[in-house]
Amino acid sequence: MKRSSGILMHISSLPSAYGIGNLGREAYAFIDFLKKANQSYWQILPICPPGYGDSPYQAFSTFAGNPYFIDPEKRQAGASLPLPDAGGACAVQLGGTARSGRFPPDV
Repeated sequence: MKRSSGILMHISSLPSAYGIGNLGREAYAFIDFLKKANQSYWQILPICPPGYGDSPYQAFSTFAGNPYFIDPEKRQAGASLPLPDAGGACAVQLGGTARSGRFPPDV
């Protein structure tokens, strides 16, 4: 078995002008940095919306992604993500209106 290494860092720890990191330009730059540093893995902590007590480990859904990690710059640019049928779950279509639920969610 070949040895490998990586880093554990949450997406929210990435630099950003918006208070927390997101899956935008800085995430791609970080992945490029990991490749240059010969790292094989980027382990992230849960990315679901926090549930009871603001804990991501007690999320209301294991299938939902936290809308705070959507890159606001891509959203403003009108980017769009293909979405499967939400089946009643909260799903966000970038550059348009939410198919189900609200963006940003009420806190």
